[in-house]
Amino acid sequence: MLLIIGTVRLPADKLEQAKPAMERMISASRAEPGCLAYSYAQDVLDAGLIHVSEAWLDRPSLEAHFKSAHIAAWRANWAELGIGDRNLMLYETCEGAPT
Repeated sequence: MLLIIGTVRLPADKLEQAKPAMERMISASRAEPGCLAYSYAQDVLDAGLIHVSEAWLDRPSLEAHFKSAHIAAWRANWAELGIGDRNLMLYETCEGAPT
C-alpha cells in the first residue's frame, strides 16, 4: 500500500473558490481503481493550510492517478487559486496493523 501525506497551501480568501475544484478532485480520485482513501482537510488554526491524505493499493494505481484528466484539471487551477506551497510525502507500507 502507498500513502501520500502532506499539505498544500492557498490564500485563505481563495478557499471558498477552491472548494468546488477540490470536491471534484476528491470524488473523481475516490472513484479510481486502486484508491483506498483520498481526503483534504482544512487546518483548524491555519485557514489556508489543507492537509492531504491518500492511500493507494499499488504503484500502477497511483501512476494512473497522476495521468488522469481530473488531476490535470486540478493542477490547471492552481495558479488561479494561489496554490503554491506543496509538501507531500509518499510512503510505502504493508497493509498496516493496529498499534
